[in-house]
Amino acid sequence: MKIGIFGGSFNPPHKMHKTIALELIEKNYVDKVIYVPTGNKYNKKDLIDAKHRLEMLEIMIQNNDSLLVSDYEVKNILTYTYQTLDYFKSIYPNDEIYFICGSDNLKEITTWKNYKYILETYKLLVIKRNNDNLDEMVNNLNTSGIILTEIFPQNVSSTNIRKDLNNQIVNDDLDINVAEYIKRNQLYC
Repeated sequence: MKIGIFGGSFNPPHKMHKTIALELIEKNYVDKVIYVPTGNKYNKKDLIDAKHRLEMLEIMIQNNDSLLVSDYEVKNILTYTYQTLDYFKSIYPNDEIYFICGSDNLKEITTWKNYKYILETYKLLVIKRNNDNLDEMVNNLNTSGIILTEIFPQNVSSTNIRKDLNNQIVNDDLDINVAEYIKRNQLYC
């Protein structure tokens, strides 16, 4: 089985997060996607508590057996991407583990802890963001572990969604049940 690990803050998770995962499955890049939200120790402005981000992800993916949510990074003090990927390889030793990332993340990969190990050990499924020149990025990294996907998501941003929610604008980029959860718990106010 091919398992995609989809890391991020998911602050909040939006429809495009789900669309990307479902398209990766539909186009046979992977058979299953596991969302792995960052823990509370992740140094990011406006990051709400992980329990809410986990719950919103669960709400967003309900009734879809190909999508899962893991609290692995939430339970740990500080986790690097290579550790997360190694963890899932230990859980699924007979399966292929892929890391799902945007081209914006690929630009920064050389700053990641043990990035060469990641590129040598795992495959990266890269989703094009904005007008990034992916061929140039891949050539500079000189590895065969990077797969440029044929997934072209709309430009949706959790940052912009949070700004809209602060201004009391209902956002169409959110699953209705996630939007209700945000409202009920008075998040991003």
